[in-house]
Amino acid sequence: MTTGKKTPLYDIHMALGAKMVPFAGFLMPVQYSGIRQEHDAVRKTVGLFDVSHMGNFFVTGPAAREFLQTVTVNNVDKLELMDAQYSALCYDNGTVVDDILVYRLGTQEFKLVVNASNIDKDYAWLDARRNSNSAWRDGVKLDNASERLGILSLQGPKALDVAAAVMDGDPRAVGTYKAGRGKVLGVDMLYSRTGYTGEDGFEFFPENKDLPTLWKALLEAGSRHGILPIGLGARDTLRLEAGYSLYGHELTDKTNLIEAGLSWITDLQKGDFVGRAALDAKAKGGMARKVVGLELQELAIPREGCLIQSGGKSVGVVTSGTMSPTLGKGIAMAYVDVGLAKIGTELEVVIRDAGRKARVTSRHFYKRAKS
Repeated sequence: MTTGKKTPLYDIHMALGAKMVPFAGFLMPVQYSGIRQEHDAVRKTVGLFDVSHMGNFFVTGPAAREFLQTVTVNNVDKLELMDAQYSALCYDNGTVVDDILVYRLGTQEFKLVVNASNIDKDYAWLDARRNSNSAWRDGVKLDNASERLGILSLQGPKALDVAAAVMDGDPRAVGTYKAGRGKVLGVDMLYSRTGYTGEDGFEFFPENKDLPTLWKALLEAGSRHGILPIGLGARDTLRLEAGYSLYGHELTDKTNLIEAGLSWITDLQKGDFVGRAALDAKAKGGMARKVVGLELQELAIPREGCLIQSGGKSVGVVTSGTMSPTLGKGIAMAYVDVGLAKIGTELEVVIRDAGRKARVTSRHFYKRAKS
């Protein structure tokens, strides 16, 4: 087995027959019963994810709000107590340090969830910014809790039913993109209602010592709904169908956040923040390329790195691609020349040296039905 960090559930994953692969410096399950079966479980009933490889930071102190307002692109001032917000950290040139979730847990207490591959980099970047300002250095405390806390994610139409079986409170009382604190299996912990699959979802943030007990209890509680443990393979097909970007693919330190299609989380009116000038310039017409969705018009599977052509000329590249289990067709996200980004534009994806017909579409290939 390739070496790497292990989450506290590694032995449980192995006992469940998971195929383990290196990912972001960790050994993680890519699949258990099979990617298609796991994907369908999340779309139709419920699945359980170990995402304890992701980072947990706490930002506290009298200057915490001002600090986060300056280093993140979204507007922290819009967060009420226990709100969650999708945001990003950018370099001065507008390229992406990381995409993150920000939780407001108190007037001077915030929590960040960051990508596993970026934990050390993000912490160093935030700490350097904190130390660049005496008010922040004295008024902001950064705590990297990534090795103390885990994350379990329930996703699917029955996610809240399963969550209710282990909580003292009602998970339905926690609104979408909200967080809460309470007893879960008798243990006080933070939880939230977000997700990365396009389905309703619920996350728990237990201490590592409580992870195995909670994992087993959730699988037991979900057994009557057909719950399955879900690996990285289905996590990727699910997030791609839902149109969610992935760091290292659509988002990198070479990609501008506006060109990546995340202007909707970028508040250029809130005042100055790191990267604002570069992002504003892109928003005002400086884009050369843009992330789009692509649907293949013939049977073929687009993959990361496939070139995109128009009239025999290279005009872009696929950043994420798969055969959609839900839609039964090849789908992709890709950077293309901005003049070719309009929905309905006909392009070709080069797959095994052959151009395959594709059409520009919304990146949100799948949207769950309103309940």
